[in-house]
Amino acid sequence: MSNIHRISFDTLALDFHNPQERFGAWRESFFQTDLGKIYRAIPWLELIGVFGLKRPRCGPAGTFGPQGKLALMFLKSYSQLSDRKLIEQLNGNLHWQIFCGIYIPPDSPIRDFKVVSKIRCELAAILGKCTHGVQKALARHWKPYMSQTNVMLTDATCYESSVRYPTSAKILWESVEWMYRELVDACGVLGIRRPRTKYLKWERRYGQYSRKRKRRRKERRSLIRGLLRLLAKLLAEMDRIIQAHNWQPLPRHRGRREVIDRVLEQQQMWFFDQQKSKGIIVSLAKPYLRPIIRGKEIKPVEFGAKVNKIQVDGINFIETLSFDAFNEGTKLRNSIFLSRRLFGRIDAVGADSIYATNKNRRYCTGKQITTDFKRKGRAGRYEAQRKQLARNITRERATRLEGSFGNEKNHFLLHRIKAMTKQTDALWIFFGIHTANALNIGRRIAAQNHRKAA
Repeated sequence: MSNIHRISFDTLALDFHNPQERFGAWRESFFQTDLGKIYRAIPWLELIGVFGLKRPRCGPAGTFGPQGKLALMFLKSYSQLSDRKLIEQLNGNLHWQIFCGIYIPPDSPIRDFKVVSKIRCELAAILGKCTHGVQKALARHWKPYMSQTNVMLTDATCYESSVRYPTSAKILWESVEWMYRELVDACGVLGIRRPRTKYLKWERRYGQYSRKRKRRRKERRSLIRGLLRLLAKLLAEMDRIIQAHNWQPLPRHRGRREVIDRVLEQQQMWFFDQQKSKGIIVSLAKPYLRPIIRGKEIKPVEFGAKVNKIQVDGINFIETLSFDAFNEGTKLRNSIFLSRRLFGRIDAVGADSIYATNKNRRYCTGKQITTDFKRKGRAGRYEAQRKQLARNITRERATRLEGSFGNEKNHFLLHRIKAMTKQTDALWIFFGIHTANALNIGRRIAAQNHRKAA
């Protein structure tokens, strides 16, 4: 404590001694932190090669190099900060700068916080083609610090996106609001009279309806019927203007218009014919999201990506990531294949009861893989030993695997994902999961080095 000095705005100078010596001290202190442990656990050169990242041969080099781009995504998940606050903290935190492989002088900080989003989009476009290669490189680097790699646990979870809870009234009003703004802008650009609509009337009615704590079914149906008719009229008026004046909206708006056309069709089918269409849209900004029925007591439906994962010695890997609902019981064989590709032989598997289908049972029996499924038929000769092993596997799955889901969501920015596209959503989940893995492996490396030093 005697080396700590108080500073104030009246302080004229600080003696930093030899700059090179002080940087060495900062570097040593960096490796004592959790962020330094993550740094040691990541095979940077292998990941750069798998992603195919290179420095540009011509033009400006850019603030972040290939390693810095990957490090920034790990840092985003570790810090749990917004893009703006991440850059703000990076400007003044030397440990974070060492992690990203850059030095930011105090008199010339990074001011463009959108660089995080640009890098995220760049890596997201690549990740879909090399997901398996990245996970294989990580597994190869982490395997020396793992034990019992012949035991695999598997389960599925949902990583929710940051969207409001969808209802028919909400999605229809958002569509009406967007189309009305487009209609007003088109009339202003073309210098023509705005067509008559009842938008203001329905704006008041929707405001009154949304403020009510209790909404009767009759009021809800009346509101939805009116919004369906208003949305159809707005779309028809926009088509008439486009055809009469040969006017085209901006390219970035055409995709949203296609989404709204699908919303109107789906909501009309549900309201008038009571028919649910496949691929129901729950968000205009994220039309790729689907309702995922989870069957939980508190949260029966979630909106986000459903991920089937495998866990080996506490380290998680992604087997399937999909924004459409799927039955994870059909993924057991693929999970075993993935485990074998990453770690070799698999002798025991722990999975939920939904995986215990006859097809999966026959496959595991044929491959001499022990499971924790509830036995069907007569007990074997070593039933007591089988039950004991099954109990241990079930306990491991219920505590370690299920606990890792909550750990990732609470501490690695996977509780409410705020990415804006399908690709960046998948990248966000990928780096969140593997940041948690890297911290786990980094702590094992530190403990191993400490034992050797002792």
